[in-house]
Amino acid sequence: MNNVFIFDHPLINHKIAILRDKSTGMKEFRELVEEITIIMTYESMRDVELAPVDVETPLEVTRQYRVPEGSVAIVPILRAGLGMVSGVHKVFPNAKVGHIGMYRDEKTLQPQEYYCKLPEGIQEKMVLLVDPMLATGGSACDALTALKKRGCKHIKLMSIIGAPEGVNKVAREHPDVQIYVSTLDRCLNENGYILPGLGDAGDRLFGTK
Repeated sequence: MNNVFIFDHPLINHKIAILRDKSTGMKEFRELVEEITIIMTYESMRDVELAPVDVETPLEVTRQYRVPEGSVAIVPILRAGLGMVSGVHKVFPNAKVGHIGMYRDEKTLQPQEYYCKLPEGIQEKMVLLVDPMLATGGSACDALTALKKRGCKHIKLMSIIGAPEGVNKVAREHPDVQIYVSTLDRCLNENGYILPGLGDAGDRLFGTK
């Protein structure tokens, strides 16, 4: 699908191998998520719009190009998406942050929205929706729908691990959204977890397992 981008970056692959390991502790897991997100942000924002600006160097004034102040917003899907915010902030330190709270009904596996708070003027910003795991795609689809209902027009979705089922669902339902996934795993199990995956990203990020 034209709106899906699967990374094949050796540094990301190296870090994901450590991320998957069940013996990787909370601190290292959190750091790896941040590091992978930094690389993903560089790659996914190749088409970000720049504005001309005149810069005075020690020798002369030169025309340069910068990302306009306040043009990027980060929206993590709670709670695991919070682990990716600091990585995006390393690249866009002044990006404002909104939050969308989704939970998955354990019986139906359907996502439920319980919280949404977005920065003022987000309708005109490039929105990076972040969630480490793109499993069934239900939460991502509902979060994208919620953003669009609130006027967002320029949205990118970034996930570290994706299942084919979830990637395909989001790509079909939101063909106008660019989807960036570090690695595409094999499938979902009967409980909706990605295989081989890395377990519950939220639990591993925050030590709640």
